[in-house]
Amino acid sequence: MRHLRHTGFTLVEVLVALAVLAIALAGIMRVTSQAISTSYTLRERNLALWVAQNRLVMHQLKRDWPDTDTVDGDAEMAGGKWFWREQVSATPQKDMRRIEISVRRTADSKDSLVTLAGYLRHFTSTSGPTVPP
Repeated sequence: MRHLRHTGFTLVEVLVALAVLAIALAGIMRVTSQAISTSYTLRERNLALWVAQNRLVMHQLKRDWPDTDTVDGDAEMAGGKWFWREQVSATPQKDMRRIEISVRRTADSKDSLVTLAGYLRHFTSTSGPTVPP
């Protein structure tokens, strides 16, 4: 009488394979989650930087000469509201002001997503800007 031998995986082998697969999938999920989080954070910081750059360029185009003070405000960008704080300070150069613009996502947040520093020049009627050709 011949015994037929069945080939296949034992229950232990299947359980070990499933355990290895579960560990690998958990690692893949963690990496994917981190990538999504990083992508979201980079998007938020990039939009905040654009808000700060818009504020600085607005001052430069208007040729503003703001007082040395701190001013808060908000702006709309990419369908959301952003809150900025401008700190204007004097510089050793009397016709220059330093402006530091911090942008945050919520009004009550203490941590800013981005801080941009720039300088504003005071244009008098005798000293206009030099425009390159």
